[in-house]
Formats: sequence, structure tokens, C-alpha cells
Amino acid sequence: MQTIQANVTASISELKKSPAQVIKQAGDEVVAILSHNVPSAYLVPSAVYEGMVEMMEDYKLIKEVKTALNSKEKPIKVKFDEL
Repeated sequence: MQTIQANVTASISELKKSPAQVIKQAGDEVVAILSHNVPSAYLVPSAVYEGMVEMMEDYKLIKEVKTALNSKEKPIKVKFDEL
């Protein structure tokens, strides 16, 4: 059985019938859209999505920094004002 990764759920039929109502009832919460009681999609508020994108960008940057720190290349010293 698949885990539902949201506190709010709605069926595809509910979403088709009244998408604005589903969004309004969810408030700032992610909505799991269910098809036959199985999540088929997630409706994510824009603020949550923007936060997720920012976290993914931060994660990618952290990986790049770790790779650079673990490389054998000699770092180049620069002053902050030179950047």
C-alpha cells in the first residue's frame, strides 16, 4: 500500500467538480489527489513549491561545495570585495 504524503486529500472527482473549493479547504496544506484511494498527484500551494525549489537548489549547491572541498585542487584565495 502506498503512503499518502499529505494531511489533506481529495478525489479526482472532487477536484474536477470544484478545484477552487479544494484549494480553499486545503489552505496552506498540500493536497493528495486520490484515484481509487491511491495518490495519483499532489496539489502543492505556490509558497510550498517555491520553498521546495529553494531547498533543492541549496542541496545542489551543498553537493557542489562538498565536491570542491574534497577535490585535490588547491583553493584560490580572493577577497570578498574582489567577487
